[in-house]
Amino acid sequence: MSEILFYAIAAITIGSAFWVVTSKNLIYSAVWLFVTLFGIAGLYIFLYADFIAATQVLIYVGGVLVLIIFGVMLTSKIDTATISQSSKGKFLGAILGVLVFGMMLTVILKTNWKLGEIQSTESTVNTIGNMILNEYLLPFEVVSVLLLGALIGAAMLSRKK
Repeated sequence: MSEILFYAIAAITIGSAFWVVTSKNLIYSAVWLFVTLFGIAGLYIFLYADFIAATQVLIYVGGVLVLIIFGVMLTSKIDTATISQSSKGKFLGAILGVLVFGMMLTVILKTNWKLGEIQSTESTVNTIGNMILNEYLLPFEVVSVLLLGALIGAAMLSRKK
């Protein structure tokens, strides 16, 4: 039963990601992105990564997607919020996409995956919290300064001259 649910969530996630990319209306793309991000959170739950699934929902669905929708809604011409399609970079993008897919497929096929039972199904929140505050404190702080810089840059770009 869990395999059927996994494949259903994976199919919904892949299908909605396809519609994010191919939709010409920005609002429809944002709605499909909502479905895609929730599907990814569902896949994280199947990996027993409950903290990452909750983070996915809180940050990406609750924060980033809401900002995207507000940005689209607050633009001056919301009635014509469409994405223009040009064929300039499609060929290069297709080649780059096939190359990245090939690299990922090579890594997937050549990796010696550990198969077996899950050792622990307890929550990962405590383990991740200890690692962030002890072992990975410096990278965590560097990322927070980087995000602060991105926020300041976005504020500078959005203000009127």
